Amino acid sequence: MSHRQHHEHAPANDGRHHPEQAHAHDGHHHGHEHPPSSPGGLRHRLGHLLTPHSHETADKLDSALESSARGMRALWVSLAVLGVTALAQAVVVVLSGSVALLGDTVHNAADALTAVPLGIAFLLGCRAANRRYTYGYGRAEDLAGIAIVLTITGSAAFAAWTAAERLLDPRPVAHLPAVAAAALVGFAGNEWVARYRIRVGRAIGSAALVADGLHARTDGFTSLAVLLGAGGAALGWQLADPLVGLAITAAIVLVLRDAAREVFRRVMDAVDPELVDRAERALREVPGVRAVGELRLRWIGHRLRAEVAMVVDGEATVRQAHAVAVAAEHALLHAVPRLTAALVHADPAPAPGERDPHLVLAHHVTP
Repeated sequence: MSHRQHHEHAPANDGRHHPEQAHAHDGHHHGHEHPPSSPGGLRHRLGHLLTPHSHETADKLDSALESSARGMRALWVSLAVLGVTALAQAVVVVLSGSVALLGDTVHNAADALTAVPLGIAFLLGCRAANRRYTYGYGRAEDLAGIAIVLTITGSAAFAAWTAAERLLDPRPVAHLPAVAAAALVGFAGNEWVARYRIRVGRAIGSAALVADGLHARTDGFTSLAVLLGAGGAALGWQLADPLVGLAITAAIVLVLRDAAREVFRRVMDAVDPELVDRAERALREVPGVRAVGELRLRWIGHRLRAEVAMVVDGEATVRQAHAVAVAAEHALLHAVPRLTAALVHADPAPAPGERDPHLVLAHHVTP
């Protein structure tokens, strides 16, 4: 939807109805902010001059597809790396009988398999909105995040069970050098995957991918714990292996807490308060905006949407108020990273003694 082609006039979601002033837009995406005085601001202005700056719907779709494609690449590359890592460790588990390495291997395999729900979520997120799913399918990422949290929970329970069983029935660990080598391989593979997933997840705004990266990072540290267990076993301490298995369980529980908190916040539509502050500052700097009222931001997948009510001159014509709304939306799209849609509602500044036109809606507002 383009500024040059069409404007959708619709009531804002706060219940106030001024169809001639509400303005919705889905056709622009800017994931950056450059202060005018900064070198980045200069590069940004040069970019505007040297490259076409289109506000068409295709630009937003291309950006959404590109971010989803980056997420898919991160998933499949990390799936391959973790799959090879888990396979190499599984061979050593069979040879050595180490329960600490078994717990680490199972966790690595589970971490690799989390690429499946995330991959499905990214594919669904590329589908266009329709009359049933009017906001699109981006929230599938939140469901994938829940699946990841459940996977982490299951791997923690399995690691705890195997370690507790070995504590009750201690057994010697064979091929300790191979166990130590497998532990180092596990750490290297997981740390690489963690850095890659977290970097891409933050770049595209995917909380589920970031949570998956944190999961992989903890796997790397648990691999180092396996190395400590192998050292203890080499010194003749049979309980070192199962005790390290319990330590791995504790580490998994810690990452489970962080991942669950991240996913819970996204499901509850939480955003960084700094984004709200940034949006308010951008709106106040728009000529014609007298005040900023209600401002809402929410994530839909790894993209943001905004809804804002602002006050304009009460004597402004419909065209003038609409022009201010367009300018306000444009400012938001530049100021808020990964914002792809904004609904701007313009309220006229009240005249002395004028009755609030929203009173007629008061009985529809739930407390």
